[in-house]
This record gives sequence, structure tokens and C-alpha cells, in this order.
Amino acid sequence: MPSLKSLKLRIASVRSTQKITRAMNLVATAKLRGAQAAALAGRPFAEGAARVIGNLAVNMTGPEAPKLLTGTGRDQTHLLVVVTSERGLCGAYNANIVRLARRRADDLLAQGRTVKLYVVGRKGRAPLQRTHGRHVIATRSIEGRKILAFAEAKVLADDLIARFSAGEFDVAHILYAYYRSALVQVPTEERLIPVRRPEVGDRLPAAIEFEPSPEAILTELLPRSVAAQIYQCLLEARASEEGARMTAMDSATRNAGEMLGRLTLTYNRTRQAAITKELIEIISGAEAV
Repeated sequence: MPSLKSLKLRIASVRSTQKITRAMNLVATAKLRGAQAAALAGRPFAEGAARVIGNLAVNMTGPEAPKLLTGTGRDQTHLLVVVTSERGLCGAYNANIVRLARRRADDLLAQGRTVKLYVVGRKGRAPLQRTHGRHVIATRSIEGRKILAFAEAKVLADDLIARFSAGEFDVAHILYAYYRSALVQVPTEERLIPVRRPEVGDRLPAAIEFEPSPEAILTELLPRSVAAQIYQCLLEARASEEGARMTAMDSATRNAGEMLGRLTLTYNRTRQAAITKELIEIISGAEAV
């Protein structure tokens, strides 16, 4: 049976941990409000921009079409952009994204494709290095500011477009956590490059004339479209991360409370047993005298 001193130290340690997890829960809750608002506000713009660019590109083929739209004509080398968090203590958030990346990479390798990994976020590097280290070609950190800046996505988009223009890959996909609620974050995969053409039902209902030509407009807008898509994915990932952290810290706080109850009960029983033992020894000594 543990001693009273060790139980007392354990209770103090768990109580301190509970204070930390409660504080982190409150911080994550406050951050989640802003991250959730940003992610929800960005969805209509991202969907509308993708629809407009898709309708510009719907009938565009041939050598005059931008390469970001038509692709390289091959489907051999795939780049997976894996978006994870910079900090931990967010439950299974990073593990779910890493699991999706591993499964997707293994599927492509089984099909005879070449796979390259571009890891965004510090927490995804070590797990992917352990299993797919030879496929990791680059890593990038995202600043942990309260408001995620579009410049972060622009830098990442410029790097990806430069690698695509240099022929390093044929198709790029982004893997991230789509924010559904504070309790539900869905690991999701989207194609980044080439830009997705719209389905028949997504096209604009009326014919539209563009000035200047659709080719000139797309040459200017496609890089911005890639950056906008990445930015929306980063917003979704940030909201998902804070939601996962809030849930994890709330669960940790409750678990610490339950552990405190069990340790306090054990401490009281141990203390009562020690007092009873001392009384028995005193009474036995008095009777012997």
C-alpha cells in the first residue's frame, strides 16, 4: 500500500495537472470561436471562386490552356500535402491525418505511382519520417498566430506551383481535417493541382462573355485560386485543431477530477488505517502494563 506521503504528493500533482488542463480548455474554447468563424466565413468565397474558375475552364483545351488547368498529361508522380498542427495536446487530431496520409501513400505505391510527401506542421513530421521518410521532400511550419494570414497560404502555394512548373510532380493533393463541429473533424483529401473542372451540375446557368479572353484571365487567377483553396484548408484545419484540443482538454480535466476522487479516498482510508493501528498499539501497550 502506498505511503501517506506518496499519496499526498500524487494528489498535489494531479491537482496541478487539472488546473493546467482546465486553463488550456478555456484557451482552446476562446480560440475556437475565432477559428470557427473564419472557417465558416471562408467557405462561400472558396466555393464561389472555384465555381467561377471552373466555368472559365470548362471547355478550355489545347496548348493555349494554362498548365495548372490541363496538367502535365501524366498521372505518375503524386504529391501529398499533409496539414498537421504545430502543437500537440489535441487528442487524435494529428494521428487521424497521418493515418490518412499513410493509407493514401500506400495505395498509390501499390498502383505503381511515385509518391512525394510535403508535410505542413511540426507534429506530422516525426510519424511520417518513421514510416515514409524517403518520400518526404519538404516540411513547413505555420506560424501560431491567433489569426491565420493569407500570406501563409500564398507562400505555400507559390512553392507548390514552382515545383509543379519544374516538373517535380504531376498531381498534388492536400490532406487536412474538415471542420464539422467541435466534436467532429473529418480527415479529407482534395486535389490541388491540376485545378478541378466542374461537374455538369456545377456550371453557371447562362453563357457569359469574358474580357479579356478566358485564357488570359485563367493565367492570372489560377495561382490565386490554388492559394485560396490552400488558405481555406488551413482555416478548416485550424478550427479542427482547436476543437480537438478543447475536447481533449475537457476530457483530461474530467479524468483528473475522477483520479483525484479515487486518490483522496485511498488517502483517507490509508490515514484511517494508520491511526487505527497506532490506537491498537497504544491500547495493547497499556493493557500489558
